[in-house]
Amino acid sequence: MTTSPIERAAESFAVELARYRTERGLSKKQLATLMGFDPSYVSHVEGRRHRPTEDFARRAEAVLEASGTIWQRFREYDELRHGRSATPLRDHPAPGQWMPPGTGLIVERERAVLTYTGDAYHCVIRRELYNAGTEPVTRYLVRVAVDRYPNDPGRSNRHHRDHPLTFAELHLRAYRDDGGQPEPMHWRAKHDRDAFKEIWLLFENDEGRFPLYPGDRVTIEYAYRVGREKWGPWFQRAVRLPTRHLEVRLDLPAELDPLVWGLETSLSAEEGPLRRPVVRHDRADRAVFDWATEDPPLNARYRLQWRFRSRPPESAPGGPAGGVRARASDRMRGLGIVQRGADLLRQPSRQFDLPAEAGVAREVVDRLGSALVRLDELHPFSKGVGIAATQLGLAWAAAVVRPPDRAAEPVVLLNPRVVDSSPDTDEQYEGCLSFFDHRGLVPRSLRIDVEHAQWDGGRLITSFEFAMARLVAHEIDHLEGRLYVDRMTPGVPLVPVEEYRETGTPWRY
Repeated sequence: MTTSPIERAAESFAVELARYRTERGLSKKQLATLMGFDPSYVSHVEGRRHRPTEDFARRAEAVLEASGTIWQRFREYDELRHGRSATPLRDHPAPGQWMPPGTGLIVERERAVLTYTGDAYHCVIRRELYNAGTEPVTRYLVRVAVDRYPNDPGRSNRHHRDHPLTFAELHLRAYRDDGGQPEPMHWRAKHDRDAFKEIWLLFENDEGRFPLYPGDRVTIEYAYRVGREKWGPWFQRAVRLPTRHLEVRLDLPAELDPLVWGLETSLSAEEGPLRRPVVRHDRADRAVFDWATEDPPLNARYRLQWRFRSRPPESAPGGPAGGVRARASDRMRGLGIVQRGADLLRQPSRQFDLPAEAGVAREVVDRLGSALVRLDELHPFSKGVGIAATQLGLAWAAAVVRPPDRAAEPVVLLNPRVVDSSPDTDEQYEGCLSFFDHRGLVPRSLRIDVEHAQWDGGRLITSFEFAMARLVAHEIDHLEGRLYVDRMTPGVPLVPVEEYRETGTPWRY
């Protein structure tokens, strides 16, 4: 039976600890992990086998957001343990006063800006850091996560398994700024998953090292981009270090009429709407949404979400723009497709040196895939569609072809060349993204054999027939500096797309 006042105070602490842990829905192991303790330690404290320490009490108070109750129970215990002659403890700490073990870092201010440019999301994070610990800091952990379909986890997992996020496409860059000349920061991958990256930003570069010493402050900034086909309509900030001020900005095209809302969650509260409103500012052709909070609790998460209620005039197939129907070629130009007349379309593309340039090749293919996603929103392309790197202004020998069967995987072609073709041919109408206002009757072989490279530099030969033979041959022509008009029978005119809509017929294979 507990009779000692000290034992009763220790038991009171253990009871409050267990109560708040249970209310937060945490196991003992989960709480220990969040606090930075060995998994068995929480169990020992709750079981009265270990007495609480000041460090343990501060961390428990901060993580469980107990409104000072756990801290008060510890003060009562500690005063009895030391007697009245003990040095008084400091007042109840704000959550930001607790720091995860081994860091001592405080984020005095964080500003996160996400900008959507039509083909990609560009993220810039700027953090003002203070080293309140006792050891120099030489690296800083950051995370990049994507979730294309946040309301459908299964679909999102499949999507990212088939189209994993790569370090090459992030174009990650980081800088350290202490008030002088900004210093580039090297970085090193920690975890590499299909939809999740953890990255160490290093306080060093080729010129030297610049640790953040105790008592010093510094601002770091890092930026990256993710294609729209991998980024879902959300932007989340998680509070993993004590943070004084957090602000988030979304910069979206006003013509898309974005609607933005936000949710927040923490260990002490279920998911609910943001306590502070998101404020919209219109600036020229941009809709800017700002949100901020002070002293966010540790482990809180704030998520901004949005949807676009309209599409840009040039993206609406056949839709009016200011009362005038946009030309098909103008809509393609608006998506960044190089148009007929550009010198690049008449120049042979550059071959990849694989596997040495595999990273560059993957980046180019990612951009081609992103372009196909945008094109599918603009036009049905029931016959399939392809795009060559030169059509995006990239002088590389790469193309991606989506088959007529939408369930089939796109075909990636690196350094392709036709090595054999069937003598049997037919004529079908073709269109080209680089002059989409016309269609032309083009003779093609019914089968072609294409030698193309793999990521590791190996080469293989693939046979394509009928519709796929036509689509692939069209893209290889682009990579060799040719357009389909070069293959048309002399004297056969191009057909304006308006006329073709009335007379054109589907491919028959």
